Amino acid sequence: MRKNTYYILAINPGSTSTKAAVFANHEQIAGSTIRYSPEDLAGYDSILAQREYRTHGILDMLAEHEIAMDSLDAIVGRGGLLKPIDSGTYSINEKMIEDLISDYAAVHASALGGLIAADLGGKLNIPAYVVDPVVVDEMEPCAKMTGIPEIKRNCIFHALNTKAIARRCAAQLEIKYEDSRFIVAHMGGGITVSAHRYGRVIDVNNALSGEGPFTPERSGAVPLEPIIELCFSGEYDKSGMMAKVNKEGGLKAYFGTNDMVKVEQMVKEGDEYAALVLDSMAYQVSKEIGAMFAVLEGRVTAIILTGGLAYSTRFTGAIKQRVDQIASVYTFPGEDEMSALAEGALRVLRSEEQPVIYK
Repeated sequence: MRKNTYYILAINPGSTSTKAAVFANHEQIAGSTIRYSPEDLAGYDSILAQREYRTHGILDMLAEHEIAMDSLDAIVGRGGLLKPIDSGTYSINEKMIEDLISDYAAVHASALGGLIAADLGGKLNIPAYVVDPVVVDEMEPCAKMTGIPEIKRNCIFHALNTKAIARRCAAQLEIKYEDSRFIVAHMGGGITVSAHRYGRVIDVNNALSGEGPFTPERSGAVPLEPIIELCFSGEYDKSGMMAKVNKEGGLKAYFGTNDMVKVEQMVKEGDEYAALVLDSMAYQVSKEIGAMFAVLEGRVTAIILTGGLAYSTRFTGAIKQRVDQIASVYTFPGEDEMSALAEGALRVLRSEEQPVIYK
């Protein structure tokens, strides 16, 4: 017999914090963001070495909110840099654990989400899952080709929030996500614009590798010849160039800050150059949406704007002005990855989906 209420612990580790929350079905009933100072983490020589320390913080949160461990039905963690996989809710198995502790995956704290979920799930004898990690790859073969045979496009994007928001928009429109054709722009420190066709993301820009629009801190796509010149100028080494593209680009390169609110304040105070840069960033997002319109063969159910930058009505308004004749535009500001994790586990617990086996 199916239960009426399932209690799910969601775990989302970042580089300097761990978000942990307990959900009763869709409703969050407890949670906190556990933050770490540089001194807190200084004694650990790797991300993996923090595993037990971060687990204790989660257990303390549960005790503080008087959540009994034996009341939990499942634990779900943020997936790390696994191998490319289809979207879905994955049961954590030995193969996944082996990949999460690999040198490649263990460079990012998200690996701890799956590992801690597996540890606690094993102790409680309840299911442990990960949902839509950043390596979800459903791209069409032609979307991966480049003009250099040694290089192919890789799929890394905001899969968890993007898919969850697309499902939410579909429900609002009273249709199934799997019956829809969406363009979703997730706009934060990185910006990814994805084409969703009947439940699969068939194309998306990889913001980590320099594709797509420039962002508050990333360069986005730039002409290659000047980049090559910079690489051989002697002014930058490899790490310096990577930082220029991934951490020091975009708004930060123009204004010394990646804070959208500060740049918008500059615009309000009459800074015409700041207005030009912000409008150019919106222009590039719109241009990427237009590209995904072509990917979807000109048939789009809706365009969705989400992520932290979607709180800016000026920014979203500039995008809507260019794309709202393609399809209706819906705005879902911010990201709600904790709910997305819990909802993925809940669909499996309710037998609305089958858990996927990681191979």
